[in-house]
Amino acid sequence: MHSRFGLTLIVNHACNLRCTYCYTGDKFRRSMPREVATKAIDRAISSIERGGALDLAFFGGEPLIEAELILDLIQHVRRRAADHDVEIAFSMTTNGTFDSPAAWSVVMQADMRLTLSHDGLPDVHDRHRVAIDGHGSSQRVLNTMGRLGELGKEFRVVMVVQPGTADSLAAGLEFLYEHGVRQFDPSLNLWTVWTRADGERLKSSIAEAADFWVARLPECSVSWFDEKVARISSIPITETARCGFGFGEIAVTPAGNLYPCERLVGADEPTNAMRLPGNVFDGDDFLSIRNEAIHSPDECSPCMIKSQCSTMRCRCSNYVRTNDVNRPDGLLCLLDQACYRETVRVMESRMVVNT
Repeated sequence: MHSRFGLTLIVNHACNLRCTYCYTGDKFRRSMPREVATKAIDRAISSIERGGALDLAFFGGEPLIEAELILDLIQHVRRRAADHDVEIAFSMTTNGTFDSPAAWSVVMQADMRLTLSHDGLPDVHDRHRVAIDGHGSSQRVLNTMGRLGELGKEFRVVMVVQPGTADSLAAGLEFLYEHGVRQFDPSLNLWTVWTRADGERLKSSIAEAADFWVARLPECSVSWFDEKVARISSIPITETARCGFGFGEIAVTPAGNLYPCERLVGADEPTNAMRLPGNVFDGDDFLSIRNEAIHSPDECSPCMIKSQCSTMRCRCSNYVRTNDVNRPDGLLCLLDQACYRETVRVMESRMVVNT
């Protein structure tokens, strides 16, 4: 039995946006049937020992298209978790453009960890995150952030960083900070080509972002650097089921198919090599699903920060870049090393200033 299990429900494949870098495949109307969702929840809870915890995430497409379904599922999982003495942690990533009463009821759940997508500067965001009619979505997301702030709801913002937008990372952080954002999750577009020159610009942008972050501690959180501080300082990192990658973490599609990570589902094609055997209705729990152990390739051995490495822990990112869950590529190593180096630099500077 697992002490903690991560379940992601892909509640639909539909979306009202047409982001240029989207990795979730064709946008088509296929909502998750309630019986698929409740079976997945029941199997996940049956995989957890009493007193354990379930990390339940809602994903899409745009999950808030299915706000009514999500509200129903929240009530279902609360009842089932109470019966089995299991704690629940809810999470959702949304594009932030939905404002129906049901959508607001979902995002305002007290125990919902909410993440909105916004790429920083409005012109950067609107260049890539457009509606079906081609218009940018920045202002709508900013309006949602403003309303969340007025209601006292905490949220994070995921910022997609691309070769053509990396230079504006720090400026984007500053812009969103001025609009009330305090928690940031930069995320590289792993599905595109990064040249060596792009990598050099990325390193410079990471340095600028680190300067932004350290100047606003402790109220500001930037995940790239927070995680490094925790590992360098041997601070215990809050346990989650991620990245179980099939063992202790499962993503379920509307068709009931199983995947080790929601980022690998795409349009849920039959030929998807990352699809796990079976279907959500094939068992009573997820305990029979096993995965290979994480191991580092030989070329990682000389790395001086191997013990602090985040790259090797994200099998999904490795697979996207190299088709090998245990093998990162140069971009992932560059990111990890630059974040480590800049975290050490700015924290040492902070210590000197404070002495």
